Amino acid sequence: MRWLFAGFLALALFLPQRASAQSQTAIRITAPASGDVLQDIVNIAGTSAVDGFFASELSFAYVADSTSNWFLIYQTDSPVTDGLLAAWDTTLITDGDYNLRLRVTLQDGSILESLVTGLRIRNQLPTETPAPTPTPEPIATDEFIPPATPLPPTPQPAPTSTRLPTPTPLSPNPASLTDSQIYTFLVRAIVATILTFIVVAILLRLRRP
Repeated sequence: MRWLFAGFLALALFLPQRASAQSQTAIRITAPASGDVLQDIVNIAGTSAVDGFFASELSFAYVADSTSNWFLIYQTDSPVTDGLLAAWDTTLITDGDYNLRLRVTLQDGSILESLVTGLRIRNQLPTETPAPTPTPEPIATDEFIPPATPLPPTPQPAPTSTRLPTPTPLSPNPASLTDSQIYTFLVRAIVATILTFIVVAILLRLRRP
């Protein structure tokens, strides 16, 4: 009888633990996810409905807070299955990195938890942009690359001869003299000179007494 009683006791101790393990895997926060950037009012979605559900609460804590002080967001005695757990107004807290916790209290007093870490609230601070992916350097190969074929020379237009304009002949100068005119002028000058000498000589002879 003692062995039979011990077997029933072990079975009774094993069943609650197994049920608790199944319940612990059932609760979860599906949104937001770890590392998400949050702004304004954020809808927290997930599941809090498990066997023996009594109450649930959502709370947050600073990632850098080693004392693990949790601040209440919402508390309810209504279970939720794959739905909205609460609406979190992130504008009421300072920008920073936070952890989010869903805690479910069962009717037997045990507590189940689901945790989302590294949520980044950025209502005032600029959102971090991922670093650009470096461009890989080209890998040198022994492949022979033929030299580029030179382009054919551009044909130049053939030179053309330019005809100079024909000079226009000048009109004859009215002041120019021909040879015959010059000869006649000289003869007349000589004759006039001789006549002048003759007249002067006659006048001189007539004046003598």
